[in-house]
Amino acid sequence: MRIPIPPVPHPLIDIEIADTHRRGAPLAILVSTPEDHEDGTPAEPFELEGVTSSGRAGEVRTIPAGSGPRWLAGIGDGEPKQYRKAGAALAREAESYLADRGGHAFQIELPEEADGDDVAELMMGALLGGYRYSVSADRSKPALRTLRVLTRYERAVPAYQEIAARVRELAGAAALARDLANTPSNVKNPAWLAEIARKTAVPGLTVTIRDEKWLAEQGFGGVLAVGGGSASPPRLIELEYRPRGAAKHLLLVGKGITFDTGGISIKSADGMHLMRTDMAGGGAVIAAARAIAALKLPVRVTALVPAAENHVSGSSYRPGDVVRHFNGVTTEVGNTDAEGRMVLADALAYGIKRFKPDAVIDVATLTGAMKVSLGLRTGGLFATDDALADRVREAGERAGEAWWRMPLLEAHAETIRGELADIRQAVPGPGGITAALFLREFVGDTPWVHLDIAGPARADKTYDDVVPGASGFAARTLVELASAYR
Repeated sequence: MRIPIPPVPHPLIDIEIADTHRRGAPLAILVSTPEDHEDGTPAEPFELEGVTSSGRAGEVRTIPAGSGPRWLAGIGDGEPKQYRKAGAALAREAESYLADRGGHAFQIELPEEADGDDVAELMMGALLGGYRYSVSADRSKPALRTLRVLTRYERAVPAYQEIAARVRELAGAAALARDLANTPSNVKNPAWLAEIARKTAVPGLTVTIRDEKWLAEQGFGGVLAVGGGSASPPRLIELEYRPRGAAKHLLLVGKGITFDTGGISIKSADGMHLMRTDMAGGGAVIAAARAIAALKLPVRVTALVPAAENHVSGSSYRPGDVVRHFNGVTTEVGNTDAEGRMVLADALAYGIKRFKPDAVIDVATLTGAMKVSLGLRTGGLFATDDALADRVREAGERAGEAWWRMPLLEAHAETIRGELADIRQAVPGPGGITAALFLREFVGDTPWVHLDIAGPARADKTYDDVVPGASGFAARTLVELASAYR
């Protein structure tokens, strides 16, 4: 029996730009944190109709019913990222308010000092802050359908409408990545993920699905080993966007493990249910490729998602096995729960040999070590090329996603050298670093960045524009990275 999963891609609210209020739609006023007086005495909080606001970013205060505004929303010091917090908090507040009282729209009045960056962040927060994913018999639509952004300057309306169109694609990428990672794994097997990539493609984006027979013919030993224990065979998902005149070619590779039991090196029961999101890197890559094509960016992009389910059965791969990858390199398996690097190795070697990109970026929920190192809101960045590393980090800053560059320590490079095979898959030492060093064996001289999103790919509580569940982390960074290539 089919379960009632939410639609993919997730529908986003509409955004209207106007210079006049809509009658009957509740209104929010944005308030910054007041600056202290010159003599050092604290400033008085903002007050309207008896309600005070500290102006702290994301704080929403409700004004009693009347003819005026409904909410005061804080934007802190007025930095763009604070506008994002305000937009997200208001979207959640408006959804609750409209569900109780009826109506489908609310409006936000921009302060005079707001510029295009502020407006973009406000919209991003509003589009993603109210995201929800629930598998339920209740198929009612969200109450909030439209946000009306009010500017005092009529001449600003066309520019803000253009900003809204771009922000919508970026937010759509994050939401789609969340959808894919949140989908339960009794629905989401490799074939389902591949078919959704095909169904959600936009004009200009070509999707090719490679099955297990093709994988065997081509020598994708890592993907076949990992997927061999499951009744759902693996797939390689290829997405190509080839605009005319593109000067650069980016290869994006995303880990697509649709569920991870750990295989024979089985995980503990605690937290295993979260392994439905172990393909968050692949989801980010699919969503980014779609947005890049929708925005018609002038850079060629090829995206690869090796998709497999790491399960336990009589045909599972074992510790001690030797696997031959696409490029002929052999790997001695030490732990079947280190499966992500096995599938990425094949895809990296194949993608670089076939497509000859100018740069390659892989994205994966790869190691628990990165959660320990960087926590749950920052992604780890490893790179063989300083310029590419800087490009990715700067793209993350524009996207509102934090990355911290980690070292590829040569002192640990020898630990992955094998005795029974060319290299070893799971070795002692700093896990995030040794995993990156393993992947480096498959990229040659091509400029390469590895993004480990094991921490920020999932959230257990609400913050900024993120809600509990899959966060969609990395999708917007990849789009912003592609946008920087001209």
